[in-house]
Amino acid sequence: MLGTVHQRGSWQRLGLGCSSLVIATVIWLPLVHLFFRSNPSDYRSSSAIPSRATKLVERHIQLWRDAMHRKRATEELRAVNPEWDLMSRSYLVLSLVNMSLRNSDRTKADLLLIDQIIDDTLALEQQAGHFHFLLAYAHASRFRLYPVRSHHVDSQLGLMLAARCMLAPLKADADLLRDRVQIMQRRMASSPVLASESYPDECWMYDIVNGLVVMRMAEIINQVDHSAFIEEWLAVARDELVDPDTGLLISSFTRDGQPLDGPEGSSIWMIAHGLQLLDPDFARQQFDLARHELSESLFGFGYAREWPASWAGPVDVDSGPPIPLLNVSAGSSGLAVVAASAFEDKSYLSELFTTLDFAAFPTEHEQALRYCASNELGDAVVLYATVLGPLWERVELERAP
Repeated sequence: MLGTVHQRGSWQRLGLGCSSLVIATVIWLPLVHLFFRSNPSDYRSSSAIPSRATKLVERHIQLWRDAMHRKRATEELRAVNPEWDLMSRSYLVLSLVNMSLRNSDRTKADLLLIDQIIDDTLALEQQAGHFHFLLAYAHASRFRLYPVRSHHVDSQLGLMLAARCMLAPLKADADLLRDRVQIMQRRMASSPVLASESYPDECWMYDIVNGLVVMRMAEIINQVDHSAFIEEWLAVARDELVDPDTGLLISSFTRDGQPLDGPEGSSIWMIAHGLQLLDPDFARQQFDLARHELSESLFGFGYAREWPASWAGPVDVDSGPPIPLLNVSAGSSGLAVVAASAFEDKSYLSELFTTLDFAAFPTEHEQALRYCASNELGDAVVLYATVLGPLWERVELERAP
């Protein structure tokens, strides 16, 4: 009897303890985000460079000043995905251009770094070819169009050259840009859906839209009208490259337009941002649909899924393994920061940065900020999200009649 009473008391205490834990969780979990929520002006401003951006860019400046540290950081990126080496460069160049357009006092120093990045990237392209910036499966089969080139590499380098010339015209870079745009447009025009390969018989919407953005900027820089081609592509994309279940642009397809992957979070957010220079209404539609299909919020923490509920997509190196139960995609969540900033979705942007400050472990050293759970590409994407705007605004202003 005494044993039974003692056992009953133990179970009661255990039950009370569990109940207390559940009650505490219910009370405190919705409040946790308050400890990590930043002042919005720290990471986004329409008139100044936010403090978060100043600290993030300092980290990249330090890396490009120190060849040994940059080599190590680049090797770490390339060990996972050689594309990230190239993309981290283009996001950094885009960020520096936006920062200089916001504050002309930065322009001289920023141009020196921009030119260093572009020259280094062009040298690597010349020495090692496009395969240097591609995943190994680029060798697994044959490209359908010769000579072999990757639209991923052309569009990323095109973005750097075009952004540089929009900040400060340079004839040498403008000539390189003109030649690259001609190559991209000629290769895209040979496809029934106006798309060029990034990998063997794989066209990626992310790269296609970036290439069209380059053409839009090149219209100003080289005074060549690409509007008819861009309008033709937009018509084809709406008719043939949209997922029927969600209305979102698919992420990859063959040169003949056969879908390979459906709408992908780590693509569509940046695609929507690029479309702002091509067709603002289409851009807004794609962002709103992506918000509906991919964005999530839990207790004040924002995140994004890689695939809509209607599409069972694969786990790849860009999306990364999803966090169980919540189905959080690091790649999609990171680029959602860009889209939320570009479309001025302040509530979602605040929730995304709250998650970053909680889960990505930001750390500062010598006035430089990095996210320990991220890498150089991830940090460059976040930097771009904090400063984007002035470059797109300049393109729109200079194209205005």
